[in-house]
Amino acid sequence: MKVVHVVEALEGGVYTYFRDLSNFFGDDGISKNIETTIVYSSNRKGISSEKVNSEFSNGVNLIHLNMVREISPFQDLKSIFKLIKELKKINPDIIHLHSSKAGVLGRIAYFFLFKKKKVFYTPHGYAFLRTDISKSSRKLYSIIEKSFQRLFGGTIVACGDTEFEIAKKIGPSKLVRNGVDIPPIREYFLPHQNSKLTVGILGRITAARNPKLFNDIALKFPDFNFIWIGDGELSHLITSENIKITGWIMDKNIVFETLNSIDIYLQTSLWEGLPIALLEAMVLEKPIIATNIIGNKDIVLHNKTGFLFDNINELENYFEILKENKTRTDFGKNALKRCEDLFDKNQNFKQLFALYQESLFAEANNLQK
Repeated sequence: MKVVHVVEALEGGVYTYFRDLSNFFGDDGISKNIETTIVYSSNRKGISSEKVNSEFSNGVNLIHLNMVREISPFQDLKSIFKLIKELKKINPDIIHLHSSKAGVLGRIAYFFLFKKKKVFYTPHGYAFLRTDISKSSRKLYSIIEKSFQRLFGGTIVACGDTEFEIAKKIGPSKLVRNGVDIPPIREYFLPHQNSKLTVGILGRITAARNPKLFNDIALKFPDFNFIWIGDGELSHLITSENIKITGWIMDKNIVFETLNSIDIYLQTSLWEGLPIALLEAMVLEKPIIATNIIGNKDIVLHNKTGFLFDNINELENYFEILKENKTRTDFGKNALKRCEDLFDKNQNFKQLFALYQESLFAEANNLQK
């Protein structure tokens, strides 16, 4: 079986997802049954071909192909022609497209192959749910998603439960949740207690993570320490004196050691697919406080693994509850158990592999009939 994954949005959680995917499908035991190729773009900040080649498994094929996030007719046309050329050369059985831009370019390229292939599409957070763009732009993205699904077909593979509910209204859909590689992350877990309650977040400082809200929360709770593990173009919105920005940390050992050092993980996102960093914090037994949005609410069990909030005024009660070390410990253990039950990347990639096999088996049966 030959499977080609196409992704433009290779950064943050999507990058982690693909690194883990390459390690799973590049494993000797899996790769003898499935040949995996990842066609990716390195236009996102902090991503380079050197980084991808050094961190992705040698058991998968890697092809760099320039794609841009914005709508750019000339560049998009060039990307489509190059993608058609690569797909013809590989002749895959399955084409799996990831995120909105690759979903558009990939389905157009697929149309010009003139050969029937099985097509899957994972939004990783629908673009029409973004809140940093105008209402008219969101409407346009919604029309594009629905129109391309009607025109080109294929199966949507949602990465989270709420995304799955939305996807079912657009076209044929399956649920394969995002997950994390639990055992190696657990190696960084060490019980500890800070003298001052420390609240942290991991990720790029962008509109999606809502750094203004993170800053407002820090200002509201001056007796706590706050830490943003990462950096980004909106770092100037972080002004509160009790917030530390670590800057980019290239060593994952230091990233996980820093993540383990916090007491509470605070996710202030405006929109998400299914956030990988939040799962990583849960593996390290961190109680979560997160905005009540798609993605976050698919992970956090309110009053069991953490709290979901709609308004900053709710946080005083939640922080008061989580001041107790025993409560944080109990919530953290619940969080780890939830990851083990639902968000283990090895189990979830096995589901994806089974979905590929099932689709080809069904197609073979149809041809025999």
